[in-house]
Amino acid sequence: MSYSFSVKAGTKSEAIEQVAAKLAEVVAAQPVHEADQVQANASASTFIGLLADDDTKDVAVSMNGSIYRDSTGIRQASVSISVGMAEKA
Repeated sequence: MSYSFSVKAGTKSEAIEQVAAKLAEVVAAQPVHEADQVQANASASTFIGLLADDDTKDVAVSMNGSIYRDSTGIRQASVSISVGMAEKA
């Protein structure tokens, strides 16, 4: 199962909250992602934290991930995160 989403927020803390909410939506729709939700959220938060504080810009985050699980457990997992400063909407 896979997912992809983007968020844009006025501050880093708002972006972290929005990512957490989107990941919760992913888990609600695709319960298999409960297995990697904590790790994906922590990774996004870490990368968002790398950005310089800039009140004149928004924080843009794009994220996608996938997980494959069979009867023996997780066989494959991936997450891709892109963060950056963007012009205010």
